[in-house]
Amino acid sequence: MASTGRVTPLYSKDDHHCLLFTGMVTGEGIDSNQFVIVHKGHAALFDPGGDLTYTPLSIELSRHIRLQDLDYVIASHQDPDVISSLPRWLMHTRARVVTSRLWSRFLPHLISGFVGGRIGDDLGARMISLPDEGADIPLGDSKLVAVPAHFLHSVGNFHFYDPPSGILFTGDVGAAVGCGPDHLPVENFADHIRFMEGFHRRYMASNSACRTWVARVRRLDPEMLVPQHGQPFVGKAMVKQFLDWFEQLQCGTDLLSA
Repeated sequence: MASTGRVTPLYSKDDHHCLLFTGMVTGEGIDSNQFVIVHKGHAALFDPGGDLTYTPLSIELSRHIRLQDLDYVIASHQDPDVISSLPRWLMHTRARVVTSRLWSRFLPHLISGFVGGRIGDDLGARMISLPDEGADIPLGDSKLVAVPAHFLHSVGNFHFYDPPSGILFTGDVGAAVGCGPDHLPVENFADHIRFMEGFHRRYMASNSACRTWVARVRRLDPEMLVPQHGQPFVGKAMVKQFLDWFEQLQCGTDLLSA
């Protein structure tokens, strides 16, 4: 598959940089966004995608950091479009893998072909299993905050907040399909709903899960929401519009009928 990828700086100040990688793969693979934070020579890569994504993403990323210096590969949940490229990242970097404790037991299945080699031998030492309540993850003299987002849509799900930039990487929450170039921010929220609504009604578990997450996010007061699919929500006014909408969303088990 040919790459039509684009790298968009979302934040850059005082040796702290946040980059959005979009359109790394064209064709039948699910299009997804990758988010990278670089802080004083330390780096974290979020939801690196599947095998189709690895080569174009690693080439683009190597223009910004030495791949060997990647501190973390972070997975919001277990889906193939999130983390099935894991064997490649383990092989070509020294990065540690961060995910929910629920999925840390399953990720070894992705590297079964490597068991007995270097990757199979040291995977346990390279895995950071997040407790359900979340945790702070050190990144040099900064930190990343793992924010619980369980049942949105995975039963073990985390989003990740970067305090210096005020950016929250939201995984599948806020995802949109067919909304236009993913590196451009949402401009008209009311119009954007049609690109999100069907997905969120089907993939989010319940309004209770939505409201619990919104309460957490309001306390963080982020400047930007960056989903794994679709366009980012930039600025507090746009973030508020999304939170207000998501807080009221009827979805998942709310829609079941006999």
